[in-house]
Amino acid sequence: MKLQPDRLDVQSILAYGTGWVGLGNHGVAEKIDYSVVIGSRGEKFAWNCPSFEQLTAEHFAVLANLKPELVIFGSGKRLRFAPPAFLRSLMSQRIGIETMDTLAACRTYNILAGEGRHVITALLIEQDAA
Repeated sequence: MKLQPDRLDVQSILAYGTGWVGLGNHGVAEKIDYSVVIGSRGEKFAWNCPSFEQLTAEHFAVLANLKPELVIFGSGKRLRFAPPAFLRSLMSQRIGIETMDTLAACRTYNILAGEGRHVITALLIEQDAA
C-alpha cells in the first residue's frame, strides 16, 4: 500500500483557537481574528457580525447569493442555532445548512472542501471581553 500525504488544493483552515483561525491558500497563511466567510472556491470576506446576538437574516442572504451546495455556520464558542426565519434565503434555494460551534465548523469545512464540494463556512469569531 502506498500512502500519500494529504494536500488540499483549496483554501483550508490550518489552525484555530479562541478568537482566531489560520487560513492557508496555496502556500500563503493568514491569521484571521474577525468573523469571516470562507469558501472552497476561493471565497473569503469579512462577515460583519461580531457576535451571535447581532445575526440577522441578511447575514444568511449573503451566503445564499454565493450558491454553494452547503453552508456550515460556526456559531461561536458554543453551539447556538439561528432562528429558522433567518435561514429562509438558504432553504428557498435548497442550500443545505449545518450549524456547529466554530471550531467544529473549521474541521468540517476542511473535510468537505478536500472532497471537492462547493462549501461555504461562515464563522463567528468572538473576542473575549477585555
